[in-house]
Amino acid sequence: MRKRLFFQIILVFFVLAAPTGCKMDKKNKQDTDVIPDAKWSIEKARAWGEKIPWYRGANFSPSTAINQLETWQKDSFDPATIDRELGWAEEIGFNCMRVYLHHLAWQVDKGGFMVRLDEYLDIADKHGIKTIFVFFDDCWNAEYQSGKQPDPRPGIHNSGWVRDPGDLLFQDPTLMDTLEIYVKDVLNTFKNDSRILLWDLYNEPGNNGLGNKSMPLLKKVFLWAREVQPDQPVSVGVWNKDLEDLNHFQLENSDIITYHNYEGPEMHREAIEALKAYSRPIICTEYMARSRNSLFENIMPILKEEKIGAINWGLVSGKSNTIYAWDTPMPDGTEPKLWFHDIFRADGSAFSQSEIDTIKKLSGKEN
Repeated sequence: MRKRLFFQIILVFFVLAAPTGCKMDKKNKQDTDVIPDAKWSIEKARAWGEKIPWYRGANFSPSTAINQLETWQKDSFDPATIDRELGWAEEIGFNCMRVYLHHLAWQVDKGGFMVRLDEYLDIADKHGIKTIFVFFDDCWNAEYQSGKQPDPRPGIHNSGWVRDPGDLLFQDPTLMDTLEIYVKDVLNTFKNDSRILLWDLYNEPGNNGLGNKSMPLLKKVFLWAREVQPDQPVSVGVWNKDLEDLNHFQLENSDIITYHNYEGPEMHREAIEALKAYSRPIICTEYMARSRNSLFENIMPILKEEKIGAINWGLVSGKSNTIYAWDTPMPDGTEPKLWFHDIFRADGSAFSQSEIDTIKKLSGKEN
């Protein structure tokens, strides 16, 4: 996701050791088998993968929202913009969006939050788009509040994005109980909903130096999901080779394999080859950073060839400021010559027509 530092995303095989079915010692088995027999079998996962089309799309928040709270709170929920921007996605052949939730938006308005989720899903479904919902996130700002969200800081990548649950998890001993109710409420409400492709339980656990401090919540959210047993698969994507304990737990407990990779073709292919050891369907839930040579032209064809879901970062440039690179702020707000993420401007024009042509060709949407 949106990292403050550069991370080497290539996943070497020793990090991905002991796929399901391999012999594990007693300690590892206790750590990884959250609920016996609840994880999808390889056969069930592969059967699911064979039935679905090749999914491609973007991480999506409307251009009018600076973060997850502005996306989902009543006063700033913007179905008109969502409809317009998902229409542009449909036109270029995208059929899947990855969308972040936030527990605080649910906590302050449980009923309204659910209504807005359903309305979003209706809009996406109208455009032929499936949804991957993301529950928790260790990226960017550790503190947040409900109500009006801050204005973007000019030229700063994701200046207003917030973690969930962030620092509050370590300050409020009752929060874990609240998070359990939240996750189970959302899952139980939508667990049979065909508009949802996948539940992404936790984005980049361990980011911002948290490391294994994220393990308790990671274990809990898998446990809660297994207790609900949604029809859709659940997963947590691997993203940093150095987080060995988290990587192992994520891969051992995910129904299908998800991952992030912002490197060029050679390293991306090496990551794919390592992840194939798990013999499960694979979705790349984050890629495409132009200045790092992760491009539609050189990565999306690989993902299509391998039938790996291709979910790039960013659809429409807006309040998130993700046209600016993680480590290259432009405080005067000048538009960079080379956008880091995103495809469209807020008026629907494309950053690069050649990229649009590539996406449409790979998606079978050529004129």
